[in-house]
Amino acid sequence: MAPRRIGIFGGTFDPVHIGHLVIASELKHALSLDHVLVVPTGDPPHKPDQPLTAAFHRVRMLQLALEGRIGYSIDRIDLDRAGPSYTADTLTTLNLRYPRTQLVFLMGEDSLRDLHSWRDPKRILELAEIGVGCRPGVAVDLAAIYERLPSAQGRVSLVEVPQIDVASRDLRRRVASGEPIAFLVFPEVESYIYKHGLYLETPP
Repeated sequence: MAPRRIGIFGGTFDPVHIGHLVIASELKHALSLDHVLVVPTGDPPHKPDQPLTAAFHRVRMLQLALEGRIGYSIDRIDLDRAGPSYTADTLTTLNLRYPRTQLVFLMGEDSLRDLHSWRDPKRILELAEIGVGCRPGVAVDLAAIYERLPSAQGRVSLVEVPQIDVASRDLRRRVASGEPIAFLVFPEVESYIYKHGLYLETPP
């Protein structure tokens, strides 16, 4: 019997939007993943100066966005652990938690280009395959990536996903300036943002 394949989809999700879950859905299908763990970041080392909305709000918005969706769940591993949320550490823990399982770390093409600069990228590639959501028609220079990280060869899958031009930073700005966010986030997430007065201050 083939091992289960679990996707690991991390991010700040501040707020979660339709683009996030389109990527997760497309990669889940294309890479034959049995399940996707959505992992909200606790302390993102690559965004040290970005203030984050309280974890309970970000988790609740994820719960609302994923409600009723089979094959997805939220894992608080990075929120419940002190210190920076390093992917290598997260995957090490999840590898022990899910024996006889193939982990597949899901990311965008920009993250793939920067993977060599992450903490312990070789360990990341030992612990998980990499699934990459790419914009249609955009070529990723795999040769340059393999030159920097030879162990990435045979461990990276590129998947074209529909381009949804929405970003959490822009959503925060739109809320602060009174612009609409309808149809960019799930209706339940939109209601939650307004109910709790999130993102009303103009972001830096």
